[in-house]
Amino acid sequence: MNRKRIVVGVTGASGSPYFLRVLRLLLEANTEVHLAVSDLGKRLLFEESNIAGVSAEKLGVPEFEQNLIIYNDKDLGASIASGSFLHDGMIVLPCSSNTLGAISSGITNSLVQRAASVTLKERRTLIVAHRESPLSLIDLRNMCAVTECGGIIVPLSPGFYMQPKTIGDIVDFMAGKIVDLVGVEHTMPVRWKSSV
Repeated sequence: MNRKRIVVGVTGASGSPYFLRVLRLLLEANTEVHLAVSDLGKRLLFEESNIAGVSAEKLGVPEFEQNLIIYNDKDLGASIASGSFLHDGMIVLPCSSNTLGAISSGITNSLVQRAASVTLKERRTLIVAHRESPLSLIDLRNMCAVTECGGIIVPLSPGFYMQPKTIGDIVDFMAGKIVDLVGVEHTMPVRWKSSV
């Protein structure tokens, strides 16, 4: 079986721990990750995780550098902006309401937006992990539009049936759910087991 190739976009909604966990899970599964981070995504990484700059080392995954390809979000000519770039899905994590609106409207002013638009156009899996709350009617309509175009909306709202004890447990739950959607194997505790 060929190894997976996943595109990941990071935007400016709160949720850097989710992104960092998903990134590690993908890389640990020998996935080739193509990453674009918006300017507000970079600010998010700094404010929430004290990460200044985007590199394998700064993201805490230097041992996977060969599987992590990083793009400038302003480079709309990058390979992931083309439908001819074959991949197994794209994850926008976290996805701000602004980016959700751009994706739902077909606006492509950044590489994250363009790659998401192309993913939908090519009928590939697009995971939009939205983190903002509460939702406005505009957000709901944008989610509906993305869903109608084939995207999958994943609100970053963890369940508690696994009885999490730490913030890391909560992050692991959502990370596992997201990685499931692009078909990458993991051992995160996300499977419901009935007690009766």
